Amino acid sequence: MTKIDLITGTLGVGKTTFLRRYAQYLLRQGQRIAILENDFGAVNVDVMMLRDLKSENCFIQTVAGCTDPTCHRRRLRTQLIALGMQHFDRVLMEPSGIFDMDEFFDTLFEPPLDRWFEIGSVLTVVDAQAQETGTEQAEYLFASQAAYAGRLIVSKLHADDDPETVSAQILRHLRGAGAAIRCDRQFSAQDLLIRDWDALTDADFAALTTAGYRRASFVKQFHMENIGSNVHYFMRIRTAPEQIEPMIREIFANCGTIRRIKGALPVLDGWCKINATAQAIETEPVPSAQAVLIVIGDDVDRAAVDKMITKYNTDPDYVSI
Repeated sequence: MTKIDLITGTLGVGKTTFLRRYAQYLLRQGQRIAILENDFGAVNVDVMMLRDLKSENCFIQTVAGCTDPTCHRRRLRTQLIALGMQHFDRVLMEPSGIFDMDEFFDTLFEPPLDRWFEIGSVLTVVDAQAQETGTEQAEYLFASQAAYAGRLIVSKLHADDDPETVSAQILRHLRGAGAAIRCDRQFSAQDLLIRDWDALTDADFAALTTAGYRRASFVKQFHMENIGSNVHYFMRIRTAPEQIEPMIREIFANCGTIRRIKGALPVLDGWCKINATAQAIETEPVPSAQAVLIVIGDDVDRAAVDKMITKYNTDPDYVSI
């Protein structure tokens, strides 16, 4: 049977960055893998950022372009059937940060998928800098995804962070968010992998392949039908490189309750990948991409985002979806 790993985490925590390193480890071991990006949008930027991994031993596919949860689940099942018939060693699935964990388990326990796949590890990425004052919806997603994790992978460590302090902060956050949904799982420091990702060894990754998962009980406060986040796409954007971060800050400040902005924009020597939250804007050079900003949030004012982008944009073919 093919093992399937789920890489979860809320918006902007670094799931794709971690998945990339994990996939590179598996490829070094000579495994034949598939990466399945499971998103609710029409454009999946994360796939663009992984495509240099594509080879005869690494297949990359996406489930996207459908905002109806029932339709989306059918598309996910169809993609998994196609992957199951190809006999990969391992499939790595990265869902959107807005994700109902039951969809994963319920789908895999259906025939014929239950004959082709076995669940390997559920690995949840958590932000070392995350605040404990998120919205009710954000806290629910944080707690419900962590509840299933075989291991919690801590992201965004600073060089001067003390691991014990970070551990205590995350465990306190988990206890509070878990109590709000009556989660019966008790977390400990042993559930956390707190280490600079550049220092992760093959032994660390090998341990993650056998981390497994948990099935915790909690009160389901949200379903995909009533999660309030929405997604807007703004394409064919060009602006001066030094204007990218000011533009993004203005969008966060003036356009509704925005939880994440991601995408890529052209710069003089290639492309700039963008992954931004209200707390931090991360940019990274990439060799190729598509000019798009994806704005995710609650009650996003799309007209206001249009206005902010138009203020900086020089591409006459700009369009929003």
